[in-house]
Amino acid sequence: MKKIGFLSFGHWANHPSYQTRTASDTLLQSIDLAVAAEELGIDGAYFRVHHFAQQLASPFPLLSAIGAKTRRIEIGTGVIDMRYENPLYMVEDAGAADLISGGRLQLGISRGSPEQVIDGWRYFDQELGDGETDAEMGRRKAQLFLEKLNGVGFAEPNPYPMFPNPPGLLRLEPYAAGLRERIWWGAASNATAVWAAEQGMHLQSSTLKYDETGKPFHIQQAEQIRLYKQAWKDAGHGREPRVSVSRSIFALVNDQDRYYFGQQAESVDKVGTIEAGKQAIFGKSYAAEPDKLIKELAEDEAIREADTLLLTIPNTLGVDYNMHILSAILEHVAPGLGWR
Repeated sequence: MKKIGFLSFGHWANHPSYQTRTASDTLLQSIDLAVAAEELGIDGAYFRVHHFAQQLASPFPLLSAIGAKTRRIEIGTGVIDMRYENPLYMVEDAGAADLISGGRLQLGISRGSPEQVIDGWRYFDQELGDGETDAEMGRRKAQLFLEKLNGVGFAEPNPYPMFPNPPGLLRLEPYAAGLRERIWWGAASNATAVWAAEQGMHLQSSTLKYDETGKPFHIQQAEQIRLYKQAWKDAGHGREPRVSVSRSIFALVNDQDRYYFGQQAESVDKVGTIEAGKQAIFGKSYAAEPDKLIKELAEDEAIREADTLLLTIPNTLGVDYNMHILSAILEHVAPGLGWR
């Protein structure tokens, strides 16, 4: 068995072929997608977070709305860029969203990817420490966020408060029990995957990573996952780790599918640069008739290593067509691979 979720980038644009032409369209359809996916039997609804772009940016109002309208589906992000965040305020937002959903939040965080503007986090009044890189800042903020999620009091109470205080130091409210154990780290390198394991975070591995060995993408990603699992074991955490991988997978079951995605049947891994001095490898998309798709996916080592598969969806094509995409995977592909 494997958990299967969807991952939406939340694009919108005033384009005649888009079903999401405004931010309102994307937000409201994202809620509808999660509700429909839960009814279909999908396990998770995950959303990307990008600033200064016509994409989803502020996740907690959306996650809270989805939590209020669903009952079972996991709700998460992939990922929140910690460079932009106030960790303590984020603890409050995340706690509220988790309580609204009844403890279903699976929050993916990370240093973040290259963004739309230069050092965009500076516009959010965030600054580097002395001699600190932005990657180090992201990890520092992540550690502070994890620490304050534990619900331990740390703030000295006012001796003359507006309302009576409980005894002792005060914690952030609302406190969501168990949320600390449902935080994921999006790792682009083997080293940060090991670091995430040491911190007790689950692992999100996307459709790209730093090219560290020159091997095919799925093999490099599988190696990253195995390093993560060993580091988790070595750290002695008293719970099981979880690992998700993201893939673009399309079962071609009708002419519309072939029109939209047939050209991706010949997709291959690509190598490129996502930031100065960092070569990355991008995993291929999968698009084929179900029988062929099953054979191709069975050879993906990283999918075999992961317990959770996030299917990237073209949210601009609307709720109904995206439900068709997910339904085709559940009906025609997942059983043949033992995922269902």
